[in-house]
Amino acid sequence: MHTITTTEDLARFCDVAKAQPYVTVDTEFLRERTYYSKLCLIQLALPGEKGEAVLVDPLSNGLSLEPLYDLFRHEGTVKVFHAARQDLEIFFVDAKVFPVPLFDTQIAAMVCGFGDQVGYETLVRKIAKQNLDKTSRFTDWSRRPLSDAQKTYALADVTHLRVIYEFLARELKRTGRESWVVEEEAVLLDPETYITRPEEAWQRVKTRTTSGRFLAIVRELARFREDYAQTRNVPRSRVFKDDALLELASTKPASQEELGRSRLLLREGRRPDIAEGILAAVQAGLAAKPEDCPKPDTSREQLQVDSALADLLRVLLKAKSEYTGVAQKLIASTGDLDLLAAGDRSVPALKGWRGEVFGSDALRLCKGEIALSARGGAVRVVPV
Repeated sequence: MHTITTTEDLARFCDVAKAQPYVTVDTEFLRERTYYSKLCLIQLALPGEKGEAVLVDPLSNGLSLEPLYDLFRHEGTVKVFHAARQDLEIFFVDAKVFPVPLFDTQIAAMVCGFGDQVGYETLVRKIAKQNLDKTSRFTDWSRRPLSDAQKTYALADVTHLRVIYEFLARELKRTGRESWVVEEEAVLLDPETYITRPEEAWQRVKTRTTSGRFLAIVRELARFREDYAQTRNVPRSRVFKDDALLELASTKPASQEELGRSRLLLREGRRPDIAEGILAAVQAGLAAKPEDCPKPDTSREQLQVDSALADLLRVLLKAKSEYTGVAQKLIASTGDLDLLAAGDRSVPALKGWRGEVFGSDALRLCKGEIALSARGGAVRVVPV
């Protein structure tokens, strides 16, 4: 279990990897006490049952990850991850680099019929025919030295991944679905996926209130919280949680005394720098011009859903899912079906590979051009 601790050793491994068709990659990180993930370990493995597999210790003094990032930029070697989003966010935040070309085995497995959001452990059991030792899953990866159990666990995340990748790559080629995976991975390779702008943070706060003034205060409180958390690298919840944010937007405290009456604001949120930021945010929301207050999008709420048509679309989706072996949730959400049944034609289910698999027939069903027939438990599309 070789652990790389120098830039020279990392460069040597990455140079070898550039001559390989693929390299499997995983990371271990901590995020409980920070806004941005703290990278604690990187695992890499080369093809073949006896292909070199190493651990890279990014906490080692003087170690630069630039050789790894140079490998990420090398388009001759596929970079294989499982459920890559959090891993990619770490590398994008650190160096504004993405591993290309990318292969995400979770996405590929969903396309190949392994269900929705399939876990790595499931794929190891079903494809690699192995069992994982999960005892080290929730250990503190920032502590040194790492135990042999931790190292063994970490390496298993990339050694079994080789078998999984090769199986899924063959299956995608056999079914002609490689482009489906590339289409899904485009989101992972889009910088916008990982950029959180403080002025847009309010849009993630769930509230049923549509008052522009209330939402203006929510916007300013969320802006302050996001900026504070990013600047100091602390979790949003350490500043104040969403329930406290909504309470503050409702009570509109104008002084430290009024702020002290908050039931939901925890001790951290009562620190002078946070308390002053809260009061300033509330005042900024109250002072916003009416035309500058957020205007909630109620257009979808006003759509009239044809419930009978929505039920038919669900039957069609189930039939298409069973026929293709692709998880229903990956093809279309329940919300997509309701929007389709209400006349919305902007849903993702009508675009790209989803349009080929489901969307085109869904539109024909909405127009009354096809009907559905059931025979022997199977649903068929019948032209009208």
